[in-house]
Amino acid sequence: MEQKSAPERLLWAQFDALQLGSGWNEEDITKPQILIEDVFGDSHPGSVHLNRLAEQAKFGVFETGGYPAQFHATDICDGCAQGHNGMNIILASREAICDMVEVHASVNPWDGMILLASCDKSVPAHLKAAARIGIPAIFVPGGSMRPGPNMTTSLVAGDISLRQKRDGAISPEEVRDYKLTGCPSVGACTFMGTASTMQCMAEALGMSLPGSALAPATMRDILSLSRRAGKAIMELVKNNLTPAKIMTKEAFINAIAVHGAIGGSTNATIHLPSIARELGIVLEPELFDEINHKIPHIGNINPSGAHLTESFWFAGGVPMVQCMIKEHLYLDVMTVTGKTLGENLEQLEKEGFFARNEGYLANYGLKREDVLIPVKKARETGSIAILKGNLAPEGSVVKYSACAEDMRSQKGPARVYDSEEGAFNAVVKGDIDPGDIIVIRYEGPRGSGMPEMLMTTEAIVCDSRLDGKVSLVTDGRFSGATRGAAIGHVSPEAAVGGPIAFVETGDIIEFDIEKRTLNVVGICGKEAAPEEVERVLDERKRRNGVIPRPGRKGLFKRYTETALSAMQGAGYGD
Repeated sequence: MEQKSAPERLLWAQFDALQLGSGWNEEDITKPQILIEDVFGDSHPGSVHLNRLAEQAKFGVFETGGYPAQFHATDICDGCAQGHNGMNIILASREAICDMVEVHASVNPWDGMILLASCDKSVPAHLKAAARIGIPAIFVPGGSMRPGPNMTTSLVAGDISLRQKRDGAISPEEVRDYKLTGCPSVGACTFMGTASTMQCMAEALGMSLPGSALAPATMRDILSLSRRAGKAIMELVKNNLTPAKIMTKEAFINAIAVHGAIGGSTNATIHLPSIARELGIVLEPELFDEINHKIPHIGNINPSGAHLTESFWFAGGVPMVQCMIKEHLYLDVMTVTGKTLGENLEQLEKEGFFARNEGYLANYGLKREDVLIPVKKARETGSIAILKGNLAPEGSVVKYSACAEDMRSQKGPARVYDSEEGAFNAVVKGDIDPGDIIVIRYEGPRGSGMPEMLMTTEAIVCDSRLDGKVSLVTDGRFSGATRGAAIGHVSPEAAVGGPIAFVETGDIIEFDIEKRTLNVVGICGKEAAPEEVERVLDERKRRNGVIPRPGRKGLFKRYTETALSAMQGAGYGD
């Protein structure tokens, strides 16, 4: 197999000398060279085990005649950033990781690339990088964490953290028990949050081996899949099958369909458009809404359902979902196996993948239909909606599959806060009343880097007085674990002068998920005609303007000064 870097090696003898000095031998430097790029590090359970998976991928490359080199640009975890300024840099880290992979992939003329990650920002970062760099690439998901006690997830933290802030509401023993059991193993958190969703999106796009998303991180299967990925990259190199030939517009449509079927995180509406943008593909917000109007929501998976991601994989994972909704999919799209999606699904059936893994469900007393509801029995269509109106002219997003039906429309007084901290403290202190609609602004990409509002949404749903009675509207984003009436990504955001910047406490807000609307319908407690609302908001804009953002530096400054709208993927602007 011809090596891409051969011409460059003739230009400067030190190139070979440097690799030989790193432990390669003279035969190695003539082989096809594969970049293995992972986010291994000690930062959190989603990354700490990736060195083992990368090692298996290296073995696969060795076995098929290539030579691998391992590089790292570790990621960070939203869970470690809750409640402090660290959350503001989380989304920007997607761009930083993508850029670092580009650096690693651009200096040497690699023949192919294997990418390994588990979590929220590193998975889309790697897919963005694969799209941008354009050499043959395959993505290896880092898998799913084990369940906590009584089939719980790490998001028990919401209840624990709220009660910690209220005198006498929790004992030190209960806090310690959670800390010792909340994250019982390596892997991505075991609910259909953003990490799990984006692993599924990588597979649904055709960039990962079939059945690899959310494989339990402690089982042998994930090691075998990693080894197979090492072998698969050599075939991709041989056939020059690049990401642009796999991640087509049709592949993105397939991914959005899978997303709607499983009740995926709202963050996919940021990440998928940003990945597509690297390929010159535009994913309009309306496309998500159009597809969600057609796709049955079949995933009974936390937080939109009862079961955890480990059980989802046992039930057949992404391939079983694809089989169940195949009438809505483009089955002729190409994948990293070198075969089409349709051919992959047929092969999995022949190999016994579905029947073999279903047996694990019996260990939990479950059947496949408990986790993946048969299409004919699906209670609703899709899982997310794009809402528009005078509060969100460009759009906003809500995950209605995680919202009770009686909270899918509401009219109520706005309680406005210029930061999440202010809203969270108001919930903790009991200053929010049932029927209120909390507005959190200046938390968009240019406002403060678009942090997630998980502390506040969890505080609401863990407060029996407010749960199911209070909604939240923000130009920030949400965790994939968010439950309740939570409307995010409001665009244009406050920091660029969007209407959300000029709403005041006491104004009346109304949303209707079925009608896909989000509007200010009253001023200072009195309902008003749309023309009057527009006049008042314009007057406030002229009088008050936008609150200036504090001085910033470094990556955070670069990101917040150039970030695109959330409706365009919230990446760097051109």
